[in-house]
Formats: sequence, structure tokens, C-alpha cells
Amino acid sequence: MRERDLRVLRAELGGSQEAQLKDRIFHGAVGPAAALHGLGAFPSSRGRPAAAAPDSPVLLSLQSKLQSWSKGYSCSGVVGRDVGQLLQAAIQRQSHDINVMVVVNDTVATMMGCRLGTKPCEVGLIVGAGTNSCFMEEARYVESLDDNEGRMCVNTEWGTFGDTGAMADILTTYDEHVDAGSLNKGKHRFEKLIGSLYLGEIARLLLVQLAQDKALHAGGTTPQLRTQGMVTALEVLNISEDQGGLAAAQCLLQKLGLQPSDPDCFTVQQVCLAVVTRAACLCATSLAAMLTHMRKNRELPQLDVCVGVDGDTFQCTATLVSAVDDSRAQGVAVVAAVALRLEAQRREVDQLLQPLRLAPRARQQVQALLQCEMERGLRQETHAQASTRMLPTYVRATPDGSERGDFLALDLGGTNFRVLLVKLRSREAGGICMVSEIYSIPPEVAQGPGSQLFDHIVECIVDFQTKQGLWGRTLPLGFTFSFPCQQKSLDQGILLNWTKGFTASGCEGKDVVELLREAVRRKNQFDLDVVAIVNDTVGTMMSCGYDDPNCEVGLIVGTGTNACYMEELRNVEAVPGAEGRMCINMEWGAFGDNGCLDEFFTHFDAQVDRVSLNPGKQRFEKLISGMYLGEIVRMVLVELVEKELLFQGRPCPALQTPGIFPTKFLSTIESDGLALRQASAVLQNLGLAASVEDALLVRKVCQVVSLRAGQLCGAALAAVAEKIRDNRGLAQLAVTVGVDGTLYKLHPHFSQHVQQTVKELAPRCTVTFLQSEDGSGKGAALVAAVACRIAQSRAAPATGQ
Repeated sequence: MRERDLRVLRAELGGSQEAQLKDRIFHGAVGPAAALHGLGAFPSSRGRPAAAAPDSPVLLSLQSKLQSWSKGYSCSGVVGRDVGQLLQAAIQRQSHDINVMVVVNDTVATMMGCRLGTKPCEVGLIVGAGTNSCFMEEARYVESLDDNEGRMCVNTEWGTFGDTGAMADILTTYDEHVDAGSLNKGKHRFEKLIGSLYLGEIARLLLVQLAQDKALHAGGTTPQLRTQGMVTALEVLNISEDQGGLAAAQCLLQKLGLQPSDPDCFTVQQVCLAVVTRAACLCATSLAAMLTHMRKNRELPQLDVCVGVDGDTFQCTATLVSAVDDSRAQGVAVVAAVALRLEAQRREVDQLLQPLRLAPRARQQVQALLQCEMERGLRQETHAQASTRMLPTYVRATPDGSERGDFLALDLGGTNFRVLLVKLRSREAGGICMVSEIYSIPPEVAQGPGSQLFDHIVECIVDFQTKQGLWGRTLPLGFTFSFPCQQKSLDQGILLNWTKGFTASGCEGKDVVELLREAVRRKNQFDLDVVAIVNDTVGTMMSCGYDDPNCEVGLIVGTGTNACYMEELRNVEAVPGAEGRMCINMEWGAFGDNGCLDEFFTHFDAQVDRVSLNPGKQRFEKLISGMYLGEIVRMVLVELVEKELLFQGRPCPALQTPGIFPTKFLSTIESDGLALRQASAVLQNLGLAASVEDALLVRKVCQVVSLRAGQLCGAALAAVAEKIRDNRGLAQLAVTVGVDGTLYKLHPHFSQHVQQTVKELAPRCTVTFLQSEDGSGKGAALVAAVACRIAQSRAAPATGQ
């Protein structure tokens, strides 16, 4: 089955496609059969004679020429003739004393026969064996009328929409087969997509294709399955229902001579649901085009209208209420009321989510604010007031390929801790070879005494050395420590504050390398040669720099977030010297802690911050990183439930539990393909009974939150790129960003949001993104290796003397 056909049949019409379809309907794409129906107003509901009622209909000429047959009719000698006169002639032949006073299209009759209370309908819609619509148009826009006052009912005959090729990009091979086998090939193309006369045949052709592709009934077909007309629209509708749908699918397959399995029944239900959903989507889009046309022509900010509906395809009465009357088209359409309710709900949802949306100007402001904070952080006199620490790392060089030897690396940056053995060989001998082991950091250790944390780290090192046969060897070690540190030298780092849920006591303000050495001395079993302490962001940059010498920026977006870059040494006032460059650890997770980003924080962010382990700190990180995005979404969902905009306002105790909606759910819910099914599954696992509308809204919330995170990250990265370009006085900068972190790597759209925003805000920077493979581990070893290489090169001349 063609992927495009599946996409279309699933009714996954994008916003641009819907807009194009709506535009086509009212810009000449409706077939020439669109006609006036002589109705200028509506029947009175006050009991007065119709002629005297100010809102009574004005019935014009009875002449009604048949434009074309549809719905399987093809009687000869009728097209182009006045059906009123033909009917009158037939009555006279039967010698009946009946005069034909008016000819009304069934769609117009539906509109005229329906009202909501005292409010008449102004739109008629038929979706049965065929489909059509009508609406009350402003007379001044009907060029064939001499009088431009008032309104006139226009019969759209929209079943012919697409006959001129306007829907070529929507039609599938199954639609083409249905059309080829119809009585009016090439005509009424829109009707053949949504009319009940054709839905069953579309579904049957899909089942035939699935069987031929061995995706149904192990690939077998039957004469019944290959017979046209063996699947009816009623069967398709019944199978699409949640209740009893699978049983109906089983009955259909048995009728078709197949022995259905449970997977076969599920497949058939999904096919029928796709066919029905597409038909509903196309019908709704077309109706939306008509209503929008009416609103614009009436120059109204908001249109309040009722739609009269009839047809056997409508089996769900959730938004349509049928009324009992003597006319053919009975029932009262509550579509307008529902539309107004949905529109009000949409506005309320949009209003609630609006603070989470970043306009282009807001993204530019974030970029400018970070650039300002970067400058403040680099200057001695303003460093203390800057929210971005701009910490020197004392990393001045990147790998040149000559590094050789065996190195240990430690990687502490979250709930897991790694020990690595990194062997650097020539590229011809295989380059870098690594062996590693992951150890967990229990919460009670991460949040207990600092001595307990570092003793646990040493125990892990002992275990690793024992397994790797490293006893008796003291290897140079690089320590990736992914928390804010102020480095005094390459092997000395003062912990400024814990992040990512760590609160181990007795560590802040102390040299973490010395804390590690003290733990080794307490163990009294081995020695460590700690050459360098490295932030994971620096490690990522160094790791990618091994593969791409143009990599001068490191970015982490995972549990937390941070960035580093190569700054001109002359701008780093905390370090003496003016020549060369130095890698700066920005610690941008704290960007905004001084209040400079307050206008971008929402009350959802405030709630998340308030219950975090470090209120008021790492504010930027709490807008972006994986540790917090799921919690922001949860806060939004809770408010939507409270406002009765989600889950019909039913209490959802599960949503009151902090941490129950992790960020990985965003990746699942926003994934392409079966996203809505994934969203429903996630909500069901949380004990939440979600409708399709609920799943759509939850997905929308996830998209808004992750888009904001990506745009904030991109705006900050654009500030970094522009800083480098400006430092070097370049008209155009080409730079590579080494990236690591689960959110960036695993979220289906986050990386696109980041890259698009960088491109938008830094047009004079060509930024390439290179995902790091084990950057925090390999990068630490490379920093140690580069330090050893530089030390050896400096020692060589002295030895020679």
C-alpha cells in the first residue's frame, strides 16, 4: 500500500492542506452546478401568514434545470431539462389534480426544515448516499441576480468539487478505482470521497490491497472480497465504532469468506476508521470553508449560525440532534452551538497556552539578553551580578591526533556514574578504543553527606579497575563533573552549587578533585592521577573536536542543559593573558536567575520552580531540560482539567502526582505516525480515560512546551554563535556545535526547533550540528591526553638541555 495513500486516508491533513482545500472551494473550484434556489429568507415561527411575515421566504421562478445526475442515477433525456416541468407533465399523464408549486433541493429542504429553538438554519448539509450543501449568501455577491439586497440561498452542488482536478493531490489509487467503476466516471469526485454510496467500496479496495500485500488473512483473497459492492457503508460505520466494532469486523470478514484472526479484525477496524475519518475531515473542512466565506462576506468578527444536517452517514449524534417533523429533512442542527462552544474552548485553550508561545520578537529578546549576560559574566566588575557564570576551564587546545596512551575517565552528571578506560591509538591502529561500566547513584547517596557520595564513587572505581585488571597501574585521569564549578586550574574545580537533584552536603565551595582524592586516601588501596576536571559540555566539544576541528561549541540538552565555547583570551578578564583562546563553561542553566528573564516565565514555570529542589535557581534550565518539561506539561494539564477543557472536567487524581508525566512522554506523544494512538496509550496507562479530542489537546500542550524549549535553546545558541563571529570580526562564521543529551537526541522534533531558531536568529553564522558519541567520557580522556601531550612537549626541551 502506498504511504501517500495511507497518509491521506488517515485524514492527516496539515494546516496548509486544509487552508488550500478551503480556498479552492470558494475560488472557482466548485463545479458549475452551483445554483440559486430562489430562497431569500426563512419561514416564520410566529404563526402569521408567510406572505406577511418579515422573515418569510421569497420564492422565485420554479424553473430548475438538472445539471447532472449523481448517486448512481443515469436516466436519459433529463439532464438540461426543467425537472419541475417534467414532474408536472408526469402528474398530468396520471390525471392527478396536483400543481407543482416549488422545486426544492433536498439540501435546501434540510436547511428550511431545521431550526434551533426560534433560530433558523442558514446552512444545509446532506451526507448520505451523496453529499451536498447550501447556504445563505449575501445577494450582492451573487452576480446573476439583478437585486443585490438581502440574501439568497445558494445550492453549492459541492459533490462535483474536484471534477476539474482541484483535488488531484488528495485522491488515492483507491479513489481512482472507485471512480473508474462508477456510472459517472470523472464526475462528482468529492462525493465519491465522502458519500455512503462509495465508502464501502473504498474500504473493500483497501482490504483487497492488504490481502495481496499479505497484511490480511495471511495474503489470501476470496471471490467475495474481490466482488464490487460486497462492503457497505453501514458496515464500515459499524466497524469504526469503539463498541462492537471488532465484532462487526469479524462478521464482515466471515461474510467475505475469510477466517479472521484478532489482528485481522483490528486491521479492518483501522481501515474503516481511516476511511470514515478522512470523509469526516473532508466534509468538515469544506463546511469550515463555507462558514468562513459567510463570516467574511457579512464582515463579522464572529459568525453565529445554525446548520441543518441530514443523511445516513451521520450515526453519531454527539453534536447533531434530529427533530421530528413532516418534512423530509427533519431535525435541528446544533452544529452552530457546538461550533461556538468549540471555538470558545479553543480560544480559552489558546489563551491559557499563549504565555508559553514565543513570538519572533521574544526570541530576539532572549538572544540579546544572553549576549548581555555573557559580556557581564566575562568582566571582573560585573561577574558577580551575571546569571551566566562564564567560567574559565583552562582548556586551551583541542586534540591534534598525536595523543597516545591509556587514560581513565570518570563521568558524573546525573543519576548514573560511569568509569571508562580510554585507549588512544593512531588512526591507522583503530583510533580510540573505550571500555566502560555504568554505576547508579541512589537518591539517598546523591542527597546525603558529601563524603558518602565520593566514597561511593571510589568504590565504583575500585570495582572497575578490578574487572579490567588495572591494579598496580596509575593512569592519567580526566574527571567529567557536570555541575557548576569555578576552575582555578585544569585540575582544580570549586563546586559552586549542586543541580539536577543533587544536594550532597559539605561539597559546595570546595574543590571536588580534592574531595575525590580524600576519598581515595580513606580507601587507602590505590592512587589516582587526576589531570583534569572537565564539564560534560566541554567534554562533548572536545570529543566532537576529535572528529571535526571546526567544533568550537559544546551543547548539552538532557537532564539539564549547558553550553561552552572557545572565547578569545583577551576577553576573559579572570585569566591573565591576551593571546590565544580558552574554552568558557557558560553554565547557562542559571541564565535568568537574576531576574532578567522574568517576563518569559509563566505561572506554570513558577509552580515547577517552587516545588523543585533548588527554588529560584537554574531558571533557564527549568524551561528547557528533560528534568522539567514533563512537569510543565503536567501543570498545564491540571489547569485544563480544572477549567473543564480536558477530560470533560472529570477529576484526575493521577495528574496531581508530581513526576508522573516524565519528559519521555513528550517524545512518545509527539512522535510521527501513530502519535494520537501513542498519546491515548500514555494517558490510559496513567488511568485517564481520554477521547480523541483529549489526546489531541494533550499532544498540542506537549508540542507547545517542547517548541518553546527548542526555541529558547536555539535563541541562546544563536547568541553564542554571534558572539564568536563578532569576536573574530567575520562577515560570516562557520562553526560546528558538538551536541549531547537525551532530549536533543531522542525527542522527535526538538533538534529541528533548535536548528531552525539558530538559522533564524544568526543568519550570518553557518552552524553545523554534530552529535557526540560518548562525549562526556571520551572528552574527559581527550582533555587529559591533550594536557599530557602539552606537558611532555614542554618537558622535552628541558630534558634535551
